[in-house]
Amino acid sequence: MYGLDAVERLVTSTQELLWERGYTGTSPRAIQERAGAGQGSMYHHFRGKPDLAAAAIRRTAADLRDRAEASLDTPGTSVERVSAYLRRSREVLKGCPVGRLAQDPGVVDDPVLRKPLDATFTWLRGRIAELLAGDLPPNVDAAATAATVVATLQGGYVLARAAGTTEPFDQAVAGVLGLLTAVAGRA
Repeated sequence: MYGLDAVERLVTSTQELLWERGYTGTSPRAIQERAGAGQGSMYHHFRGKPDLAAAAIRRTAADLRDRAEASLDTPGTSVERVSAYLRRSREVLKGCPVGRLAQDPGVVDDPVLRKPLDATFTWLRGRIAELLAGDLPPNVDAAATAATVVATLQGGYVLARAAGTTEPFDQAVAGVLGLLTAVAGRA
């Protein structure tokens, strides 16, 4: 990381620390230490912790959208594409890097920090709904189904972290995919 410029090191370090410790648990000093950057460098490039956190959260959200799109933009039926997204490799026991931030009061109480989270989940629900729309029976709402898929994924992370094993996550993914397959087969 030390070959990167100071801004890149600060943003990357903040992303890592937000995922590990959350906003409240991440101090400017911890960011500076991890980034190998001094206080002057941090405050030269960013107005303070909220400004740096906003940059890191926007980057984390963009990374999640890019990874999701890479899975959702594969060949196959809509259910196969959603399955590719749900079954892609993840660090389940660390939780979703965006979803975990939505549980942090320091993030959700700040409209600037919360905005990229909402935008990302809104995009994800919309993208999945767009995929599923043509493959669901007319009486099944694609937007509600997409919200169920995203909520199941986020809930799967919570269940896995609470259990200390990925098994509840894997069960949640298998369950929602079983339901999607059954419903899409009736279209």
